[in-house]
Amino acid sequence: MNWKNFLAVMAVLTLTVACGGGGDTAAQAPAEPASGGAQAPMFEVDPFWPKPLPNHWILGPTIGVSVDSRDHVWIVHRNAPNLFGANTEIGAAQDPPLSACCVPAPPVLEFDPDGNLVGHWGGPTDSGEYEWPLSNHGIVVDHKDNVWIGGNGPSDAHVLKFSRDGKFLLQVGSSGARATGEEIDGRPVFERDSNDTDSFGRVAKISFDAAANEMYIADGYLNRRVAVIDADTGKLKRYWGAYGGKPDDSVDTGRYNPDDPPAKQFRTPVHCADLSNDGLLYVCDRTSDRVQVFKTDGTFVKEAFFAPNTLAQGSAWDIAFSKDPAQKYLYLADGQNMQVHIVERESMEVLTSFGDGGRQPGLFFAVHSIATDSKGNIYTTETYEGKRLQKFVYQGLGPVKGKSQGALWPSSSR
Repeated sequence: MNWKNFLAVMAVLTLTVACGGGGDTAAQAPAEPASGGAQAPMFEVDPFWPKPLPNHWILGPTIGVSVDSRDHVWIVHRNAPNLFGANTEIGAAQDPPLSACCVPAPPVLEFDPDGNLVGHWGGPTDSGEYEWPLSNHGIVVDHKDNVWIGGNGPSDAHVLKFSRDGKFLLQVGSSGARATGEEIDGRPVFERDSNDTDSFGRVAKISFDAAANEMYIADGYLNRRVAVIDADTGKLKRYWGAYGGKPDDSVDTGRYNPDDPPAKQFRTPVHCADLSNDGLLYVCDRTSDRVQVFKTDGTFVKEAFFAPNTLAQGSAWDIAFSKDPAQKYLYLADGQNMQVHIVERESMEVLTSFGDGGRQPGLFFAVHSIATDSKGNIYTTETYEGKRLQKFVYQGLGPVKGKSQGALWPSSSR
């Protein structure tokens, strides 16, 4: 029995909760779904949402999704040609044009609840008032309806804040702040500094705490920490690494091996940091196949492993919560296994999963980000060649019938 399977068995017997900066492992997610009449949220894909984009616009790798106070759905995608696998179908954008189609859509798009495109903006500016990320990554609309964007390009060491109509408000950190001045094969080298108090290290995602007026930064692809800043000033207030300890960049965590003890430092990327209504922060340590849970002051509470034999890019990509007041369930986007896991939040037990690899509605190619609206509907984005936004309509609670539900095709079409 390997280390993760041993922990999974122990989690069935007892929920281990460790507090303080360097606690040990806690409850692990069982490999099998609940049985014995367990209930879970049920969904159906809406294959007609959103509506087609105008102007021959197409999406590149769609790298972030957020739902605002009006249930408008916001995405950010990579629209620059040939950047991290971005748009390749841009014949109309060539000079001279190669064809009638296609043109990269603006990087930030806003949809109303019916799937109509109602807003679009973003991208580099010649004015110099802000530095647009080299590689967009993550978007959130905060409690004041401001839009925050991160970036995970080699030089991205900052986050940006805009009004909902795209007016620039704030930049925290500076692009290229981690540059060493050295090059390898003609490419600049950037240094990790998970204890930097001024800039970041390739931010993956941003979330917010409305009551405290704070933003949580999953920092990220170069650094290995969670950072917390003031939502108005951008001032760094606190930060921490795995198990709530101080990040130690001198530690080589190596490649993830499910037979090894859990790493005491986060691996990169630290891919999400999402706050529940009861004040618990859920952090995706993506390539370690785990989610760690903290109090808002960085006190470690517990961790859980999901699909713990997943290698390569890992299983813990992004998190969203169910919309019941207690947020009884969380939804975990697993881009390596091309699924969304439905998890009972208290026990961190996987109840069931949906999706599979594929291009049809209800299937995924690298499901990357996930969000929920006030009605409990789920929205997902897909990166790499996935390049799309999907909606899964909440159908209420239903009996768990299997470990994997596959594509959640509308019942009227089954």
